[in-house]
This record gives sequence, C-alpha cells and structure tokens, in this order.
Amino acid sequence: MNSLQAKHVVISGGGTGVGSAIASAFAAAGAKVTITGRTAQPLQQLAAKLPNTVAICCDVTDRESVERMLAQARAEHGPVDIAIANAGAVDSLPFSKISVDQWQQSLDVNLTGTFNLFQATVAEMQHAGWGRLIAIASTAGLKGYGYVSHYCAAKHAVVGLVRSLALECASKGLTANALCPGFIETPMLDRSIENIMQKTSMDRSQARAALNKDNPMGRFIQPAEVADSALFLCTAGASSINGQSIAINGGEA
Repeated sequence: MNSLQAKHVVISGGGTGVGSAIASAFAAAGAKVTITGRTAQPLQQLAAKLPNTVAICCDVTDRESVERMLAQARAEHGPVDIAIANAGAVDSLPFSKISVDQWQQSLDVNLTGTFNLFQATVAEMQHAGWGRLIAIASTAGLKGYGYVSHYCAAKHAVVGLVRSLALECASKGLTANALCPGFIETPMLDRSIENIMQKTSMDRSQARAALNKDNPMGRFIQPAEVADSALFLCTAGASSINGQSIAINGGEA
C-alpha cells in the first residue's frame, strides 16, 4: 500500500461505527485525519486516541457549517486530498406513513450531505491533480428494501452522483466511488434490531437473524471491512477504479 502520510482525509460521521473504523485505519496508515459530526463527545474521544487526528463538529446538511469545518481542517492539516462521505441516518416506516419532513430529512443527511462535502473539496483536489471521493452508501443504493423507501431513494441517488462525478473528474487525477455495505455491526444496526423487536414478537436473536438472512455468509459486515475497502481505493492499485458502486455484502443478490 502506498504511504498516506502526506494525505489529508476528511471523514463525515467520523465519531462512531464505520466512520470511527475508517478514521482509525487511515490514522494507522499515516494519514492526516479530520473527523467530523454533529456530536462533539465521541469525536473528541476518538481523536484523543488517534495520531494526527482532529475533531471538528459539523452538520453536513448545512453548507455553511461544512465550509467552516473545512476551513478549520485546512488550517490544521492543509488541503483536503480524500473526502469520505460517511454521515447517514435511517429509520423504518411504511411508505404510506413517511411524512414530507421525514422524506426531506433522509435526503438531506444521506444525499445532500454527500453533495456538500464533495462539492466543497473537489476544486482543491483538481488543483492538486490527485484526489479521492468516497461515499459510504449501502446495498440500499443497489436494490430496494421494504419500509425504508426514503433511505433507498437517497442512497440510489448517492450512487448516481458518484457515477456522474467520476466522469467529470476522471481526466483530472481524481476518482469517485461508492462503497455499498450490507447490514454492518454498528450502533445503527442495534437501533434497527430494537425497532424490529418493538414492532414484532421477535427476540434479539430472531431479529438479528431476520436482518442477516440474505447474506450468504450468514453474518453482519464488520466496520473494519468497510474501512479497509476505503483504504484500498486510495492506493495506486485502485487508480483505475472509478465510478463504481462496490458491494460489501457477502454475495447478497
């Protein structure tokens, strides 16, 4: 793997779950890391454990907040080389019960947050002649799932954004890709399991089995697997991987 010691990576939703795993992996690889999110405590706790890592609060749905965060990040670590749009949120509702506000909130955090981070960093990458734009999407960006139609719509849009951006940036030394994991062992998964238990007669083990039944490996994806995939996309060996939506799902159809 190429050294990332000169590279500055910004990771949204970086304080917990997949974002935390990605931050840890890039810090271990020698990158300069900026983690951002809406809640200060988990960001600060993680940054205190990792080398060359700063924590800056930010709401990715607010463009001005993103710009302020990036100004601080650049003051600490210099221009951004790698932007990883990981912030996301999901709740489970029948389509007929999704309010307009819930629809918009899903689009705001899952899609507009990705747009804001990418658009606010792409120019400096183009100027440098090298950059990596990585969206942490979902298998919900590749197929439909019941009761999360607003989330699926947003993640499908993220995949479309990445594919279009990849074409615009290909000649400028940049790549744009989406990682599309299945159900990941994170606090978000725990909330989904609790939701299933509340709405059905399932116990915890049954709810877990219901969520991982479509994974041929019979298990949930681990955050480190997503982090390692993000690291690979920043190596020389991945220089021609562009505009892809890479499933990390154990072979789920």
